[in-house]
Amino acid sequence: MSSRVFVAIRVDVPPQRAFDVFVSDISAWWRPNGLFLTSPRAPGTLAFEGGENGALVETSPQGEPYRIGRVLEWQPPQRLVFSWQQPDFPDELSTEVEVRFEAVGESSTRVSVEHRGFTALPAESPARHGFPDAALQMRLAEWWHELLGNLARQCGGPT
Repeated sequence: MSSRVFVAIRVDVPPQRAFDVFVSDISAWWRPNGLFLTSPRAPGTLAFEGGENGALVETSPQGEPYRIGRVLEWQPPQRLVFSWQQPDFPDELSTEVEVRFEAVGESSTRVSVEHRGFTALPAESPARHGFPDAALQMRLAEWWHELLGNLARQCGGPT
């Protein structure tokens, strides 16, 4: 079985705008999910901090930061790669998210997300919620599909 989930959507803005909305407006379109935690606390505000060599951080309403992952590749407006480590992952494990922004014609962009590595979670990990690989990956794909729909709406185009 593949260790990746792949989801894509077309947005009616150029790649630079799609990249900017993904990165700069993430707190506007991102919605928490109880299966894929971003911090050990109640959901807060997500932000990419520092661009290249930066991090994806969630800040609680009380101002406490939690680093979800590091930015591994920062290539605006074509590509963004970051690590993802949920608080319920084993300490040594992280997954990887690659986001591509590909021009479609003159004013649209295909935004694709490939999330790799969830099948490396041990069977007994609480991050699995008891799901076998296929079910866990299906849930992850459904969540990314929902998130990309939110991104499309934030970009101002149809989903």
